[in-house]
Amino acid sequence: MVSALAMTDGGMTSGAIGAGALAGESLKAFFERDAATVARALLGCHLTVDGVGGRITETEAYFPDDEASHSFRGPTRRNGAMYGRPGNVYIYRIYGMYWCLNFVCHPGSAVLIRALEPETGIPLMMQRRGTDMLTALCSGPGKLCQALGIDIEINDRLLDHPPYALTLSAPVPIVSGKRIGITKNADAPWRFGIQGSRHLSKPFR
Repeated sequence: MVSALAMTDGGMTSGAIGAGALAGESLKAFFERDAATVARALLGCHLTVDGVGGRITETEAYFPDDEASHSFRGPTRRNGAMYGRPGNVYIYRIYGMYWCLNFVCHPGSAVLIRALEPETGIPLMMQRRGTDMLTALCSGPGKLCQALGIDIEINDRLLDHPPYALTLSAPVPIVSGKRIGITKNADAPWRFGIQGSRHLSKPFR
């Protein structure tokens, strides 16, 4: 069941694209919270990688005691970045083909960035993705990483370090539902999206 949620930013100052990016203590304060809270707060925020990006429209939260999370069995060589500081980037590969972008909250907790509404660098996104369909450029975690040029080379660094920039946004209407593509703890309602957005990996039902 989809539920509408009120967007709260935990006292952080809201802004718009072009405002100063989160950095230093403000980055830490934003991410040093419960992963589900951060997953909601990230919706509407503007993410760029080397100046290419847009508005985050869909996220999923993962926790250390969550069987679907990479951190469920503790630190490993693969998930080491997931135990970094709040605001750290954790990138991993699925199906041996696609990269996925995650932002660390408390150590072992992270938010998967599932979809984005393209805003800047769109011609380059289209070239990378091989399509000129705007709604298909970043409509899924693998597509998003391909469009933004994300791979393991820019793993395990804070979001206030190049090539990343993350800027806060005004509050947005939010819907929630079950996460996608997992079999363990599959009923947890920790997938979040901007209500009414056309730039999602899948509709909320």
